[in-house]
This record gives sequence, C-alpha cells and structure tokens, in this order.
Amino acid sequence: MNDQYAAAEPRFRIRARHTASTVTVYQAYRPEIGRPAARTGRFPAAWKRDRMTWIKPSFLWMMYRCGWATKEGQETVLAVEISRDGFEWALRHACLSHHVPALHGDRAAWRRQLRQAPARVQWDPERDLRLAPLPHRSLQLGLAGQAAARYADDWIVGIEDVTPLARRVHALVRTGDLTGATALLPDERPYPVPDELLTHLRP
Repeated sequence: MNDQYAAAEPRFRIRARHTASTVTVYQAYRPEIGRPAARTGRFPAAWKRDRMTWIKPSFLWMMYRCGWATKEGQETVLAVEISRDGFEWALRHACLSHHVPALHGDRAAWRRQLRQAPARVQWDPERDLRLAPLPHRSLQLGLAGQAAARYADDWIVGIEDVTPLARRVHALVRTGDLTGATALLPDERPYPVPDELLTHLRP
C-alpha cells in the first residue's frame, strides 16, 4: 500500500475481500482446531463456543496478530467466508469495546450496552507488509453468545487454510520483494456497508 493511498483512506472504514453475498474474515488457531475446520468447513468440537471469538477482515492485521503464523496457538491461519447478512447482523448488534461519551453517555450506560451486546467492535491501526502501523484503522469484530453460535452454525459458507499463503508472503517480505508480496495479498476493497450500521461504531 503506497503512502498516497494510505493518506487518502478514511480513518474508519471496513476493507475486506467480499462478493455479492459473502465476506471473508481471518482467524488463527492451533493446528488441532484449524486443520479440521478447513477440512470440514466447520469448527470441531474442541472449538470453545462459550468464549468470545474475534474475526478480522484484514489479512495483514491477522499477520500482525499471529506473527505470520509463528505464534504459539496461532500456527494455522483460516480464511472464513461468511454471509454478508450474518456479518451485518453482528455489526448492527455490536457495541464499541471502549467508552466514547458522545456515543454512550456515561460509563455505566456503556458497560450495560457492552454486557448486553452479543458482538463488540474495536478499531486497531491497519498494518503494512512490514507490519508497521498505518494511519487508518482496521475493524476487529468480537462475537460472543448468540453471535458466536450464529457464526459457527449459520453464517459460514467455507473455510480455507491460508497458512501456506501467509508463509509465501512472509518469505517475499523477508527478501525485500514487496512488489511480489503485494501481488499475493487478498483483494480487500471497501466494504459497502450501509452507513447507519457504523454510526454507533465510529469513535
């Protein structure tokens, strides 16, 4: 991503690989969970439904989080294709993970919203190929309770193990071939989310 593009990017915008009906998000797991999930298209019984699970539309933010699939417990990177209807349901029912007085009022009101919401959103600095922070933000979407169950049971269209891709891109970055690395990146474009779905999620 060049500096001119980065400077022109809105600070808060969802960028993702998407089709007319689906959006791709990324997660990283230990192989005992990631490999069966990619093989069957569903998370195995070992996947914890009672824990919040975070999905990330940005491949490079996922690489930052998992250290190019080298961090313990994050050695298998999954590209999870989910329905846009499900993704937008989660946004509609999400709460920001931090308090913003203009949106939430006092902290007590925000804490009540956070407890009741089945999803939460945080915006973290997007990353470049060297995993350095960029001026604009990348969406992280946390799913719990009803949202996590819907994600696992209803929204998933397909799961692909993209660990080999992560390793290929990382190898090119290490040799300084950023042009070659960029050519391998997923095509993440602005996601056409209705503006009202983000009004309560922009700090």
